Amino acid sequence: MNYTTIVFDFGGVITSSPFEAFNRLEAEKGVPKDSVRRINSADPDNNAWARFERAELDEAGFDNAFADEAKAIGIELRGADVLARLAGDVRPAMVATIDRLKSEGFTVACITNNVPAGKGAGMAMSDEKAAAVKAIMLRFDHIIESSKAGIRKPDPRIYQMMCDALDVEPAQCIYLDDLGINCKPAAALGMAAIKVSAEQQALDELGVLLNMQLP
Repeated sequence: MNYTTIVFDFGGVITSSPFEAFNRLEAEKGVPKDSVRRINSADPDNNAWARFERAELDEAGFDNAFADEAKAIGIELRGADVLARLAGDVRPAMVATIDRLKSEGFTVACITNNVPAGKGAGMAMSDEKAAAVKAIMLRFDHIIESSKAGIRKPDPRIYQMMCDALDVEPAQCIYLDDLGINCKPAAALGMAAIKVSAEQQALDELGVLLNMQLP
């Protein structure tokens, strides 16, 4: 297959998974492991998190709505506490791979579910991290942020939006995401989808598809 375009998710792909930080938060708060994941999995299209990613709630509204959803399953946890742990750490090998792909003539793009919180597209809580994320974002040929588009993954329309913006066919694209639920619509559209479980695993699978040694 003649792939021309590589589309990356951001959190959990270019940066470490926020779920790692969420697990540390849960331990600190004395609530069951994966409580945040459990809350965010309930009514996934209309819960507080989904509405925040579509910018239908502001930070204060999300803080309260998330707390209500947590309380409904017997957990005391504020949305603000979750937001404070949202931005992961940059994975240098992934950034190096983006640079390598661009040097080889590939188009690189990003579809990210994010929220109108923190600093910039990566939702960083510090100026230093925000600057690092901005430097990465400048590398992409096109970016779609759910909080600006009003559509979030796994809505199939967001993947088609990217193809339309770049004037490419889905079959020309490889898509990387750490959530299987977000990979499925990309694959259904015709993209080659890679579920990112670990950094090197993702790079190995991408390298196989492109017949390249990565990073």
